[in-house]
Amino acid sequence: MGRVKRKAARPILITDADRSQAEQLHHRQVRYVLMMSIRGVCLLVAAILVGVKAPLLWLWLPLCLLGMVLIPWLAVLLANDRPPKEQYRFRHRHTEAEEEAPQRELPNTTPPRTIDADS
Repeated sequence: MGRVKRKAARPILITDADRSQAEQLHHRQVRYVLMMSIRGVCLLVAAILVGVKAPLLWLWLPLCLLGMVLIPWLAVLLANDRPPKEQYRFRHRHTEAEEEAPQRELPNTTPPRTIDADS
């Protein structure tokens, strides 16, 4: 007996392929370094503002301090974050649910009557 090949429900597209682990890690490292650089800029700007006794120091200093506290926290969270697994992506979960749904059919009725001009 020969094996029957099953046809895939959907074609596999190369554009749907995940990025490699090394590429994902590199992207997260670059994002982390960029965010920590922004934190350094916040620290530098806060020091300069205090040194020159800038106007509206009461507004700018808390903003810089908030950036220095929140940015490292976000940088660590985003550096440890990975893209969702394929089974948890909404677009694939939605299309799979549609494929599994039973097909609706019209109720069985009598066939339509055909009028032939020759008879």
